[in-house]
Amino acid sequence: MSKVKHCLFLLLVLLAGACTEGRIYEDFQSLPNHNWGIKDSLVFDLQEVKLINSPNLVAIKFNEKYPFSNCYLRIISKDSSGVILDNKLINVTLFDPKSGEPLGNGIGGSYTRYDTLPFLFDTQTKHVTLLQYMRQDQLPGIEAVGIKILK
Repeated sequence: MSKVKHCLFLLLVLLAGACTEGRIYEDFQSLPNHNWGIKDSLVFDLQEVKLINSPNLVAIKFNEKYPFSNCYLRIISKDSSGVILDNKLINVTLFDPKSGEPLGNGIGGSYTRYDTLPFLFDTQTKHVTLLQYMRQDQLPGIEAVGIKILK
């Protein structure tokens, strides 16, 4: 069963990769054992990306083992010399607060929730770091986290 899920996920990634119109950058970082540790920094390299003050999205791939309805993220952007340009805390809702149903698109028990960031990255941003900010050492059920920058 696990191999089938992995094959379906790979097929989904390949199909999504074929549709690149409308975005200038997208990357996900998988989390080992589907646990996001409080000290696990996810760093995205934007050295080759020309930012043009366009909308930015954060994406969380999660499953039903995630114990909360939302996820707080710390988003830190830095320039090429490592100077912090921005440090924001955002809240991403993963489950509907009334029904408890997972938000986002999913296959089987795995879901992906995209949420628009309430700010733009500075045009000098070259690295973006994401940290979980849930005050829990390990967040079970988080499979991967990513960012997407649109045209």
